[in-house]
Amino acid sequence: MLANQAQACELASLLTAASAANTAAATGTGIDIRKYEGDLMVTQVVGTITGTLDGKLQECDDSGGTGAADISGALFGQVTTSNDAPNVQKITVPAGSLSKAFLRYVGTVGTGPSIVGVTLHAHPKYVG
Repeated sequence: MLANQAQACELASLLTAASAANTAAATGTGIDIRKYEGDLMVTQVVGTITGTLDGKLQECDDSGGTGAADISGALFGQVTTSNDAPNVQKITVPAGSLSKAFLRYVGTVGTGPSIVGVTLHAHPKYVG
């Protein structure tokens, strides 16, 4: 039962939906996650693509991706022309398991373009 979990959730865009021709275009800006607690849920929504898309999450020191490091197990399944339109996947990462302040999405595009958008769903820390 979700109770009020969905109402308490905040959304943040890790990658605004777009047609990404290459990996640089499918790499999002880091989002400051220090204000969240519990599980961070990230959804990747892919539309029609040409080739392949391999998405993953990284933690980093700032919004620009300084010191970026892959998060163990935070990989989306590969999307190809045979399983696209639409393809929706999610990854859940415990906020407390991360050692860096920012979270970002990196989509490796093999023969673009790939239509992709990525959203973070998270609960803000309680301030009493």
